[in-house]
Amino acid sequence: MEPKRTRARRKSPVRGSAAGNRRIAILKSAASAFRRRGYHGASVDEIASALAMTKGSLYYYFRNKEDILYACHEYSLDFLLHLMREVRDEPIPADQKLRKLILAFVHLILDELQATALTLDPEALSSPLLEKAIAKRDEFDRGMRAIIQEGMDADIFAPGDPKMIEFAIMGAVNLISKWFDPAGPMTSQQIGDAFANYLVGQLAARPGVAAAMRR
Repeated sequence: MEPKRTRARRKSPVRGSAAGNRRIAILKSAASAFRRRGYHGASVDEIASALAMTKGSLYYYFRNKEDILYACHEYSLDFLLHLMREVRDEPIPADQKLRKLILAFVHLILDELQATALTLDPEALSSPLLEKAIAKRDEFDRGMRAIIQEGMDADIFAPGDPKMIEFAIMGAVNLISKWFDPAGPMTSQQIGDAFANYLVGQLAARPGVAAAMRR
């Protein structure tokens, strides 16, 4: 029975199956605990008890706490990379592509894991798992920068450094998890729209600006 259980624990979260939904529920509980208390401060007991599970039951789905942390990274990065690949192939302007990514990023933080792979103590992962997480994160970074560059090349965005712009966008959105209050006056959709409107709007090429920056 042990080999079968090991395969089940390593299976990527897939919505629609009972096991997949249970894994996602565990990841949400874990991400919330890691965000509040940090990876080292949160316990497996705390993660399990929030779901009315025993620690032993949780270990059916994950080997240990590091396995849970990596699965949080994997889930959030796979979510964003899947959307990135879809968006890049759409025949829409770069500003609309970037807006879709920002909205999805906000949705991931507020409605899915309540955190992202950029805020969940990546340094706590062992070297092999950290390298895998960084490779996926770098792929997402490059994809977003390519969209920003695409917008500049089409004169939709003003000239600038795509890397610095991407850092600014990611930093702004990641901080939402620090101040968001589910009982507050704004919904996650309203916050997503506000951030997308502002962040994408600030990149817009304005009459005379693009020419002046190219001199």
